[in-house]
Amino acid sequence: MTGLYRGVRALLRALFALLFPIRVEGLEHFPATGAVMLCCNHISLRDPVLLIAVCPRMIRFMAKEELFHCKPFGWLLRHMGAFAVKRGESDLGSVRAALGVLQEGCVMGIFPQGHRDTQDQDRALKNGAAMIALRSRATVLPAHVAGPYRLFRPIRVSFYPPIALGDLQKAVNSHALVEATARIEQGIWKIT
Repeated sequence: MTGLYRGVRALLRALFALLFPIRVEGLEHFPATGAVMLCCNHISLRDPVLLIAVCPRMIRFMAKEELFHCKPFGWLLRHMGAFAVKRGESDLGSVRAALGVLQEGCVMGIFPQGHRDTQDQDRALKNGAAMIALRSRATVLPAHVAGPYRLFRPIRVSFYPPIALGDLQKAVNSHALVEATARIEQGIWKIT
């Protein structure tokens, strides 16, 4: 974890403590070491900074390419460990970057919906997260953010037990991708 990341995380923790009370559940499921693919729902632009504030390890987020176009913000994203993805197309460069992050034993954050859903209604996930999970063999940790992001209203971040995908990793084919995507969806929204 870089000094910049630690400093930004401390600032974010202080801001959230003042403005949005955070309730964190299931932090015991967050692995202390090793490659982790953090898969979370996406209800607000604030979700990544909230996760940075509450997670015990540095998260390297896959972020939409447009965010890197603003020079100061793009610089900050890169120095916080984020990498770009071109949305709406097959982006092999971002897949390679994600696999590289996970091969280094880091935490890679991804929002598998591929877009924000402020109502938390659209649970359809893109299969890119499943493909990265199957190829990397990283621990897949589901998380869910709930709350209105209104001043002084609580926000809940829930981490759930890792998702088992070992039986699907033998052959990464369309069936395995569909099944892995379904399991990730079930993990994020705790569908039984």
